[in-house]
Amino acid sequence: MAETFTWTPDAKPTGKYSNRTKSARFGDGYEQVVADGINNESQSWPLTFTSSKARADQIMAFLRARKGYQSFSWKPPFGEQALFRCTEYTATDLGGGQWAVSATFDQSFQP
Repeated sequence: MAETFTWTPDAKPTGKYSNRTKSARFGDGYEQVVADGINNESQSWPLTFTSSKARADQIMAFLRARKGYQSFSWKPPFGEQALFRCTEYTATDLGGGQWAVSATFDQSFQP
């Protein structure tokens, strides 16, 4: 069972939904389009977490432990609990003891 990411991102994240399709075009202008697989819709969420260094350290430790390839459970702001991966993230010192961790969560699927 995948571990759950429990930290709340900064307000107003914007998620991107993508749909994979396959298509065949015919000489008369007709095009046939179908879904590519049973999980053809996927989500991507660029997120920022602004907090104390201690909290930023916890978030970074969680992401680093998964090494970019292990999925974790997370509930996006719009939708249901699902599996995600994070391959890139940054930590920025904002000064005054505040840090910003930026990461993009990409939906993943497992059998």
